[in-house]
Order: sequence, then structure tokens, then C-alpha cells
Amino acid sequence: MAKRLISKCFVLKTSPILAAASLSSSCSGVLAPIGPVGEGNAQILINGTVIMLAIVIPTIVLAFWIAWRYRASNASVEYLPYWSFSGRIEAVVWSIPILTIMFIGGLIWTGSYKLDPFRPLDSDKPQLEIQVVALDWKWLFIYPEQGIATVNQLVVPVGTPVHFRLTSASVFNVFWVPRLGSMVYAMPGMVSELHLQADSAADIWGTSAQFSGDGFSDMQFKLRSLADADFTSWIDSARGVGKNLDQTAYARLARQSQRDPPSAFTVSDPHLFDAIATQKVSPGPGPQAEGPEHAGREHSTGGKD
Repeated sequence: MAKRLISKCFVLKTSPILAAASLSSSCSGVLAPIGPVGEGNAQILINGTVIMLAIVIPTIVLAFWIAWRYRASNASVEYLPYWSFSGRIEAVVWSIPILTIMFIGGLIWTGSYKLDPFRPLDSDKPQLEIQVVALDWKWLFIYPEQGIATVNQLVVPVGTPVHFRLTSASVFNVFWVPRLGSMVYAMPGMVSELHLQADSAADIWGTSAQFSGDGFSDMQFKLRSLADADFTSWIDSARGVGKNLDQTAYARLARQSQRDPPSAFTVSDPHLFDAIATQKVSPGPGPQAEGPEHAGREHSTGGKD
């Protein structure tokens, strides 16, 4: 993994145009993935950029070369004031963009198939089920098999594929962990799916990539990937919190709030996520139901981290 990351960073930094991108990301964002989906996304980004640079760089060089060669003071070049057509030039002008579209189209098609969010990841380990609910303005993560839930904190075991089922209790939102891979919409009344995996232990961040109102800028969460033993210990500690998340507690949690600290709950209702997704429980108030002054003062009640 380390060698792959170093090689990717080297490729980026050897390109003048990509140097700014590598400096801004410091090879620690989407270009420093820690999972197979993130690696696939980064490779598509690099390959697509290289293909486009194969056109951009020669075009820039030729523009300067033509301006220099056909300058007014250069009397040695042929002057054709009535020239209007060249079959060879037309062939080159049209063939290059056609080939580029074919290359990029093939790259996108292959990547879309391999990185389909609904496609399970190949692994010898059984996948972990996590249900994701986008609230105003926080994230709720439910672990149905473990009987716990967390707010603004996502913990996964290293090397284990994770199957996310996502919905929204309010408006459209986008779930995104840049170093793990693909972003997917969380939509009210619908369930999306996403498969991700972390291949190394790390503390990284996730965020909402869709503007959803006053608290959007703080709608972030921390993702921790832990070794199997540490993950099991974390599950046991979360179960000991004592706060129960049922539909009544969820109604309080769904109220608009900002900058909610990470918290954990036990879950007694195994059908809570399905009730939220099918809107059997009342949807959230939406980002414009309350003013920003009230939303900034109101925080949901959570358990210990």
C-alpha cells in the first residue's frame, strides 16, 4: 500500500499541471486511498488526467511553436493567403478528439462497472451491515447486527467489506468518505446502497457533499478503522452506554441541530431504519422549518462516545 501511494504521489508531482492538486491535497485525500474502491477512484482520476494531458500539452506547445514559426519577420516560411482546406489537417483535428473520447469513455465504462456502489466487494470475510440516516445536520449510523447506533462517528473493522444502506430523514444529502471511495446520495423515502472497505487502521473524516441548509458546513463525521479485536472492544463499550434509541428517542434526535458531538446508543427496535426509509415515522423538519438562530442553539441528546 505504501509503495502504491508513493508512486501515485510521484506521478502527480512530476506533472506541472497536477503539482497544484498534489500540494493542495498533500497526497492525503482522494489521492491517498486506504481501500479498494478509493484506489479505483484515484486510478480513474489519474488515468483520465493523463489522457487529457496527452492533448493539452501538445496543443499548448504547438500554439507557441506556430506563433513563433509564422511570425511576420520570418520570411523563410511559405505564405498561403488563400489557403482554405487540408484533408490531412482535418483528419488529425478530428481523429485526436475522437480517440480521446474513446479512451476516456472506455475508462469510465470499465470503472463504472467495477466500482458500482451496489456491487459487493470480493472478500473472504463476511460483510458488515451499517445503516446510514442523514439528519439535519448530523449523521446517524445504525449497526443492526450489533444492536447499537452512533451519531457523527463511524467505526469499521480493517479488511472487512462494509455494506451501507443509506436514506435521508429530511432532504437530499450525499454520503462521502474521500479516502474510502465513492460518494452516494441519501434520499428521503428511498434506500441507496454502497460497498466500501478500509485496508488499514486510520482516523479519517467523512462529510456531506450536498448543500442542505444552515448546518451543512458542519455536517461531518469521524471514521475510525480498527483491528478486529479493537472493533469488538468498541462494540462492547458502545453497548454499555445505557441510552436506548427507539422511535421516541429518534424523534428527539431528528430535530435540527448543529455541531453534535459523537454519541452512541443501544437499539431496541430492529426495524427502525426501515421505518425511517419508508417514512412510517415522521420525516425530519427540513432545513427551512426553523431559523438558524434556533437551530444553532438546539442539540440532540446523545449518549457517551
